[in-house]
Amino acid sequence: MAESEAKNSKCRIIVDAMGGDYAPQNAVVGALEAYNEKRDFELFLVGKKEEILSVIKSNNLSFDEKYIIHADEVIEMGDSPTSALKSKPNSSIVKGAQLVKEGKADAFVSAGNTGAMMSASTLIIGRISGVGRPTIGAEMPNVYGVCYLYDVGAGKDAKPSHLFEYAVMGTIYAKEMGGIKNPSVGLLSMGEEEGKGNEVSNDAFKMLKDSKLNFIGNVEGRDIMTKHVDVVVCDGFVGNIILKFGESVPKLLKHLLTRTAEAGFFDKLKVGLSKGTLKKSLKSLDYQEHGGVPLLGVNGISIIGHGSSSPKAIKNMVLKAREMYHKDLVKKIESSIQQYSQKKLVDN
Repeated sequence: MAESEAKNSKCRIIVDAMGGDYAPQNAVVGALEAYNEKRDFELFLVGKKEEILSVIKSNNLSFDEKYIIHADEVIEMGDSPTSALKSKPNSSIVKGAQLVKEGKADAFVSAGNTGAMMSASTLIIGRISGVGRPTIGAEMPNVYGVCYLYDVGAGKDAKPSHLFEYAVMGTIYAKEMGGIKNPSVGLLSMGEEEGKGNEVSNDAFKMLKDSKLNFIGNVEGRDIMTKHVDVVVCDGFVGNIILKFGESVPKLLKHLLTRTAEAGFFDKLKVGLSKGTLKKSLKSLDYQEHGGVPLLGVNGISIIGHGSSSPKAIKNMVLKAREMYHKDLVKKIESSIQQYSQKKLVDN
């Protein structure tokens, strides 16, 4: 479906100008780069107004002051997420989430304190009816394209029902955002055979097997990058470890190439010739290309970015929020979750 067919009204996106290690510089510059590229959405910057204006001026940018929402408090990276929401009610994260909750904005983007952003999204914006636990996913490179991994850190533990929800929401995301017609779903386990997992995964296996999802069974860790599977679900503890491991791969390969090049002139020549191709191949592992990760399962669009996000990463986060809005992703997830909830009531 074309964007114009899904949503005709302008998307209203709020960017946390104080979020990230290099805020407000990177957040403001990246947000305005996205706005200047598309110009078909309304952009709001929330944070310390004078600091935001200073960045705009020093970078010779142009932005209407009426779209700057002043917030005189900042939730720092080291702050305790839940307590910070209470102790800093005038923070950029709290104000941004409140505006989405009140229906004054459609999406909130932040590279600030991840825990605070997740808490604000869950507690202030609120969960979609029927969702037991929201999830954040990651796009993992795969020999067939990309594999969407859920959960990668929204929650450490998971019940079987949570894993099932991750599969439902992940399927919708892969279909709408990834353009995959009928996404296949795998359950991460220590073996492909049914019954190979622990009690939680075995119960989740039964739920997935009985559903109308395109469930292909258990998958192992190596399958994430090598098997034809579109969505893989696991608890956030395991998922986050996999994600961080994947992020280390480009650095390792760069080190190995450098060491090989130091061995001799011809080796250096070979590495030099392959450098461009390798860089292009590893592009999918670069978080800046994806921007941030959406928190699926909340009643609004919430994009969480890396603390060290560059302007490019912020730009891509904003553009992702815009695309999610035009694809009407929140409503489609809500509809799908409700369908399975109703089926559960009928079966019981």
